[in-house]
Amino acid sequence: MRVVTVSLNGLQRAIEAGFFDWIKGADADVICIQDHRMRVYELEDGPYRPDGYEGYFLDGENLEDGGVGIYTRQVPKAIMMGFAYPQADMRGAFLQADFDAVSVSSFLLPDALTNPPLQDMKNDFLEAFTAHLNKTLRKRRQFLFCGNLQTAHLVTDADPIFHKTELSGFLGPERAMLDKIFDEMAYIDSFRAVEKGTSEFSWQPEACTMSKRKPGIRVDYQIASPGLAGTVEAAWIDRNATFSDHFPVVVDYDIPY
Repeated sequence: MRVVTVSLNGLQRAIEAGFFDWIKGADADVICIQDHRMRVYELEDGPYRPDGYEGYFLDGENLEDGGVGIYTRQVPKAIMMGFAYPQADMRGAFLQADFDAVSVSSFLLPDALTNPPLQDMKNDFLEAFTAHLNKTLRKRRQFLFCGNLQTAHLVTDADPIFHKTELSGFLGPERAMLDKIFDEMAYIDSFRAVEKGTSEFSWQPEACTMSKRKPGIRVDYQIASPGLAGTVEAAWIDRNATFSDHFPVVVDYDIPY
């Protein structure tokens, strides 16, 4: 089962920049998108659905909040919107598709790097999302949570400029929440399951203008439930993709689809 997650900075813009052409060569079973910036009713027509895929979408009250979506080759058994957290519902920030062997979700946290006033909202959202992951451990299904945490976990996940400055995305309290997810709860960072020491980044934020070069940070994740340990066969970040300033994170799993 090949799963992709990517944050788009607008679906229409991404399509014009070659997103659907990229999909043709990606051979993905499930594609989780974030930040499509469209209304669900606009997305119901063919131009916004790549050939061979069904599409499911969620939008926020404010288009600037981005919204999330899932493209899938197989029709899911069920779709779940939100995770009982009002801010996620208002922002159109969590969508889950249930398949026979696994549930796959697309999620998007508030971006406090380019919009610092959202830091408190981001902190609350991350805490609620972490609590949801903890509750999910009690369920008898396996889960993949795919999306943009707006936070890097390890030193190797962020350009040195983030190590030296107090920038959202690499703050101590944010990283501590990821410690809880990956260390205490034993969720799997699918990319790091096979790429353990490399410094590869999934986003080059324009907000970091204090640097002469464009620094990178890995904020886009596929988070697998502990029961999926050992199923990651390959994982990579496609830095050749040019349809967004985020790069697609691609993971192959030994999971029936």
